[in-house]
Amino acid sequence: MTAATVRLGAIGAGWWATSNHFPLFAARDDVELVGVCGKGDGLEAVREKFGFGFATEDATELLDADIDAVVISTPHDLHHPLAAQALDRGLHVLCEKPMTLHADEAWDLAARAERAGTVFLVPYGWNYKPFTVAAKRMLDAGAIGEIQYALCHMASPTRGLFGTDPTHMLERWNSDTAPDPTTWSSPEHGGGYAHGQITHSSALLFWLTGLRAASVAGRAITAGAPVDLFDAGVIRFEGGALGSLSGAATLADGDKYQVDIRLFGTEGVLMIDVERERVTLSRYDGRREELVIPEGEGEYECLVPPARFIELITGASRENNSDVTVAARSVELIDALLRSSAAGGADTPV
Repeated sequence: MTAATVRLGAIGAGWWATSNHFPLFAARDDVELVGVCGKGDGLEAVREKFGFGFATEDATELLDADIDAVVISTPHDLHHPLAAQALDRGLHVLCEKPMTLHADEAWDLAARAERAGTVFLVPYGWNYKPFTVAAKRMLDAGAIGEIQYALCHMASPTRGLFGTDPTHMLERWNSDTAPDPTTWSSPEHGGGYAHGQITHSSALLFWLTGLRAASVAGRAITAGAPVDLFDAGVIRFEGGALGSLSGAATLADGDKYQVDIRLFGTEGVLMIDVERERVTLSRYDGRREELVIPEGEGEYECLVPPARFIELITGASRENNSDVTVAARSVELIDALLRSSAAGGADTPV
C-alpha cells in the first residue's frame, strides 16, 4: 500500500456488495480494486463493471493476492472462517453484519484482530449518522449518569426478505442482483430477523453506551416463516443495568424503519428515535435538550462506513464507530437470545 492507495480485494459479489460497497470503492481515487471472489456466471461481468483486476471463485487465491485489505460480503455463516484467514495474513477487514453467528467465533475474531493490529470494521450505517454521533458525545460526557435501564427496539419492512420474496428490498436498493434467499431465510445460514436486523439496533446500543450483556431471557417466533420474524428479550447487563430488546419484521413495505433506543440513567434520560428523527435529553435537574436533525437523516444508508474503512487504513481518520468489539457484543447477545428461546425462554448467559 502506498500512502495514497489501498489495494483492496472482495469476497462475495452478491446483492449488497454490488449495490452498495463496490460502487463506493470504485469511485475512490485512493482504492485499487485488485480482485473479486464470488460464484456464478455473472462474476466476470461484476469484475468488468467495477474494474477489478481479476475474478476468482477461490477465496484463498483472493486472500493470497497482493492486497492490503478485504471486504467480506458473503452469507453470514462464512464470515468467521474468511475473516480469520484474512486477519492471520495481516489484512485490514471490512466484514458484513452480523460479524459471526456465535459468540465464540466473534471473540475469536476480536483476538485475531488485536494480534494483527489491523483495522476491523463492521459496516453499521446508523453508527455513523451525525445525530447518533452527537448522542454518543452526550453520553460520553455523562449527560444521564450511570445507565440503569436500556430499551432497544427495531422494526422494519422486511417480511418478504425473510420469507423468501425480496422484491421490496430489491426495489429499495436498486440493485441488479437479487438478494439470495438462502442468506436471509435459511436457518442453516443464519437467516432471520435477529441476525439480519437486530444486529443493527444492538450494535448501535453497544457503541452508544459501552454496555455489555451478561444474560438474556428471550423468545423468538417465526409466525409461519422459515426463520424468526419476531424477537423479544429481557437483558441483564454487566454492572447491574436492566434492558429490554424487541424486533419485528412486518412493517408494511415502504414504511420507515423503526429504531428506538431509550436510556434511563441516574441523572436523566436520553431518547434516540430514528423513525421520527429525534434525540432528546431530559435531566432530573431540569435541563432539556433536543437536537436539530435534518429531515431524512434517519433513513438507513451505508455510505460512510466503507469510506471510513479506507480512511482508518490510510490514517485520515481514527474514529471506528463499529469495531470488532462492538460487533462481538451484538453477536453474543443475539446468540444468547436465540439459545434462550430454544430453551423455552430461560435466562441464558452470553
